[in-house]
Amino acid sequence: MIESLLDTDLYKFTMMQAVLHHFPGAEVEYRFRCRDENVDLRPFADEIRQHVAELCRLRFSEEELAFLGSLRFIKPDFVDFLRLFHLQERYIHISNEGENLEIVIHGPWLHTILFEVPVLAIVSETYNRSMYPNPDYAEGNRRLDEKIRLVRTHPGVELFRFSDFGTRRRFSRDWHRHVIERLRDELPQHLSGTSNVWLAKELGLLPIGTMAHEFLQAAQALGPRLADSQKFAFEVWAAEYRGDLGIALSDVVGVDAFLRDFDLYFCKLFDGMRHDSGDPFVWTEKVLAHYRRNRIDPRTKTLVYSDALTFPKALAIYDRFKGQARLAFGIGTNLTNDLGHEPLNIVIKMTRCNGQPVAKLSDSPGKTMCEDETYLAYLRQVFSVPEPG
Repeated sequence: MIESLLDTDLYKFTMMQAVLHHFPGAEVEYRFRCRDENVDLRPFADEIRQHVAELCRLRFSEEELAFLGSLRFIKPDFVDFLRLFHLQERYIHISNEGENLEIVIHGPWLHTILFEVPVLAIVSETYNRSMYPNPDYAEGNRRLDEKIRLVRTHPGVELFRFSDFGTRRRFSRDWHRHVIERLRDELPQHLSGTSNVWLAKELGLLPIGTMAHEFLQAAQALGPRLADSQKFAFEVWAAEYRGDLGIALSDVVGVDAFLRDFDLYFCKLFDGMRHDSGDPFVWTEKVLAHYRRNRIDPRTKTLVYSDALTFPKALAIYDRFKGQARLAFGIGTNLTNDLGHEPLNIVIKMTRCNGQPVAKLSDSPGKTMCEDETYLAYLRQVFSVPEPG
């Protein structure tokens, strides 16, 4: 099911390198959640456990390490570390004894960071194999045909660029590859690349990704003060990458709190921002106004959108804001798991770092994931984020 440790998102490697260099002793906890109320994944626990055991037997090949090392922002000492690396079963606990499938990952951040994406892909594919033993690939291709037609025929689409962000909730690895091969061949002027490093290597595409929520969440525990945690995370990131990978994630404590921290210095230091929750039109207006207040031309900045996108939604954002900034779109599950059934809505989120609760205060209702209500209230107070209505 997973045959390469590269079969994950690039931002896992970019964050992992930063962890190696700045936080090698950090201890973390991640927890799995299925957001689908009527789906019981407990019957699949044994099969998932078996596939995770196989994942933990994988090692990086020299060819894979050479590919990672060819990326200008990946440093030789990190490649040397990966040469010795493998995922360890002792850090992941899978149980079917609760109300639903329970997956808890606990251990050194450096040795657990690569679990999330392949484990979610394993859960998704295991479920899909059981529920849809005879997949309607004809319907999947028909839907893909429609997406391709929509992009090709959309007026003024010359600058529209999107990437594949669909590893974690894909229908299967083979279907994922099929979809991206078709997009590479049929929309080459619009497909920028893929977040999946294995597919980038196999299909000659650009691997794409910067940072994820967990990096800023961990900074809540690792930084000097909670109120300065976002600034601390961005400073560490900039020190590590020196101008590369300059897209800042904006929604860990909500866009308003983010913009208060993202001052002129960070506006100049980073190439742009990523939207991953909340209304994308409201978010974009706020971001454009923020750049202009700081006397920066937004047309020199890149805005990346990745929140449950479909092609109609991405094109609507493109039509509204093209020419005002550089726009890029990361499309995930709608690309890699659209065969006529409802994909699983599953996540694995960091919940603790160095024994302390950490959390994301999402701009979208229902996305906040933290078991410590006291900490959530404190986080809202520190960043002046109101309770959701």
